[in-house]
Amino acid sequence: MPSLKQYRVRIASVKSTKKITSAMKMVAASKLKKAQEQAEASQPYASAMAGMMARVASGVVIGPNSPKLLIGTGSDQTHLLVVVTSDRGLCGGFNGNLVRRVRNEVRKLQNEGKAVKLLCVGRKGRDILKRDFSSLIVHFFTGLAGRTDLSFAEADEVSQWILEQFDAGAFDVCTLVYNEFVSVLTQKPTFQQLIPFKASEGNASNDNRHLDAVVEPVGVSGPYSFEPEEDRILGALLPRNLGIQIYRSLLDSGAGEQAARMTAMDNATRNAGDMINKLSIQYNRARQAFITKELIEIISGAEAV
Repeated sequence: MPSLKQYRVRIASVKSTKKITSAMKMVAASKLKKAQEQAEASQPYASAMAGMMARVASGVVIGPNSPKLLIGTGSDQTHLLVVVTSDRGLCGGFNGNLVRRVRNEVRKLQNEGKAVKLLCVGRKGRDILKRDFSSLIVHFFTGLAGRTDLSFAEADEVSQWILEQFDAGAFDVCTLVYNEFVSVLTQKPTFQQLIPFKASEGNASNDNRHLDAVVEPVGVSGPYSFEPEEDRILGALLPRNLGIQIYRSLLDSGAGEQAARMTAMDNATRNAGDMINKLSIQYNRARQAFITKELIEIISGAEAV
């Protein structure tokens, strides 16, 4: 049985931990509001952009002059997965759930004979994926995830790197993987194909993939005429759409990170309180047993005299 001093030390330690988790919960809650507002503000623009791209793409006749970002390379042998995670931990299963889905996707593609490359945006994703797929990580970005002051220009650095690699023929298909912010309690791992541009929502699969930014499917053309031609419009808009979708994913991931951290720290604070109560009961029982033992020794000594 632990001594009374050991109980006191453990109770003091858990109380200190409780203060830290409670403070982290309040910090995350204060950051969450701004991050949530930014994420929600970015969604209408990103969705409208995707809808406009779908309308323009619906009138395009695929040919040799079509934008490469629309038609791709004509192959799907090499896949680039852009994995957006957080730079910091202590946010529950926020990063772990996403990385698990990425691992499954990598193994699935490799089993199909495809080559896979990973671009990690966020330190946590890079650190976890390095354990199994260190040779597949071609580049990483840090300092972008979880920020409430992230600008489009900073997020556009990621899209510019992707475009440079695509122009160099480094990959055929690019897919964005991030945690979509649904609510404070729900962050949904999402796969979104960026290159070649995919405007129609794919069939629901076992891993619940979806393109939530889609407004209209390909093939539904509205009463629009375009000036200049659709190919030239898409050639100008496709690179910008790439940056917008990455920026949106970073904002969604940032809001989800703060929500997950607030929830995790709230649970940790509650658990610390329960542990303090449990240890206090054990301490009081041990103290009572110690006092009873001393009384018995005193009475036994007095009777012996």
